[in-house]
Amino acid sequence: MKIRFGFVANALGLWDASPSKALTFTRYSAIPKHERMEKLKEVTAQNLHHTKRILYYNIAHEIKLYRFSSSLVPLATHPEVMWDFVTPFKTEWEELGQLIRQFQLRPSFHPNQFTLFTSHRTEVTMNAVKDMDYHFRMLEAMNALERGIINIHIGGAYGDKETSLNRFHQSIKKLPSEIKKQMTLENDDKTYNVEETLFTCEKAKIPMILDYHHYMANKGGVDLSHYLQRIFNTWNTIPKVHISSPKSDQAYRSHADFVSLDFILPFLKMAKVLNEDFDIMIEAKQKNLAMLQLIEEIASIRGVKRLSGGEIEW
Repeated sequence: MKIRFGFVANALGLWDASPSKALTFTRYSAIPKHERMEKLKEVTAQNLHHTKRILYYNIAHEIKLYRFSSSLVPLATHPEVMWDFVTPFKTEWEELGQLIRQFQLRPSFHPNQFTLFTSHRTEVTMNAVKDMDYHFRMLEAMNALERGIINIHIGGAYGDKETSLNRFHQSIKKLPSEIKKQMTLENDDKTYNVEETLFTCEKAKIPMILDYHHYMANKGGVDLSHYLQRIFNTWNTIPKVHISSPKSDQAYRSHADFVSLDFILPFLKMAKVLNEDFDIMIEAKQKNLAMLQLIEEIASIRGVKRLSGGEIEW
């Protein structure tokens, strides 16, 4: 099996390369009205430029997976701002898309925890639709819909999982079909376990991302080995997995700076039984540095061959 690796948002070690520079609504409101649009464009231009630098870093290191920052565009979904962030940066979006296509990168987005479809409040659902649309438009501007995904969690249970899951299936009908087509779901560390998330994905025909750390924090009596093949079967392309390890026994759900090979090795051995290719997104605090260290450690295992800077074969 071949495994490709990637990381989230920031490439540590690149100087001043944050793709998530912010402009709060409070600060925006304090700017004279005639200067506000220019400030929005200035921050967005910085974020897009830094994203391009990070993509070049990835290309140089043969890293195929990359999760774009959801904060590329400040105030993109704020009801009192909501501006056209595509037209002024048409060239910049296209440049990013050209790199994605030329080097066959796999881009993704992960909207925040407030993007959920289980709430009984209509405004929460409509805000989730708006946020999904924002991420969709960024992929569309990069002409990366064919390769990109938008990953979210199912949401809250509100004291009644069955009712909340039924509400999820009703609420995602409000998503335009072209946006739902980009959507994936992952199991979470407190509420919806692997089994519940898988059943939801199978019913809604949505690919499932397995988060192994979340599984370990929220097993729910589930034996992952009985479900892994079905999880991979939800994909019509290469399956994707999220990997991190606990910060400590006391802060088990928090992500550590690096990834413990001992922690994830049981999963890798389980996947080896299936012997199918899949991708791993590293969610450690040290981002690309944690990813590179983990690849080195996995590559030192007998029988594992390193194919490139960001890919191994076992």
